[in-house]
Amino acid sequence: MAILLKSKGMNALPKWFERKFDFSFPVELFPNLIIRLRGTPARLEELSRDCSREVLVRKPNDKWSAQEHAGHLLDLESLWIARVRDFAGDGTELTKADLSNQKTYEANHNARSMAEILAEFRQARLRLLNNVEANIPAMLERTLLHPRLKVPMRPVDHLYFAAEHDDHHLAWMWTLTRTDARG
Repeated sequence: MAILLKSKGMNALPKWFERKFDFSFPVELFPNLIIRLRGTPARLEELSRDCSREVLVRKPNDKWSAQEHAGHLLDLESLWIARVRDFAGDGTELTKADLSNQKTYEANHNARSMAEILAEFRQARLRLLNNVEANIPAMLERTLLHPRLKVPMRPVDHLYFAAEHDDHHLAWMWTLTRTDARG
């Protein structure tokens, strides 16, 4: 896969913190985003299903392994839930993320089993979606400032942002598990 990216003139996948987002879509995309977020656990399981432990924990260039990317998705679920709750509160800004990803670095996800990470992620994502479905529909037009992007976000924008974050890390996992080191 790395060869394919280079042959297409790309050195790597885009860096998350360099991404730009357009939040001009209608709130009617809410159900689409719920379904997209609901599908992440299955896509995560599918990506890792036929991979050996050796491939899952391999850290090319001392970057995150595929398993660490999966663990990072789990680590971020508490932020997404906090931000959903922010929309139900009376604040003006969304909860800040730890931009250093300290939780992921300290979690030692490669020492765990992938099955454990996948099960915990599925449970955490269900909690997030239950929280969304209980709180968001009544406030689809409310906006809060995103602390890093410095743009107002509606709940539907937050869900899109979370779904894009999922896809970013799933794409990294796909590239890491589809190289010549596949077991």
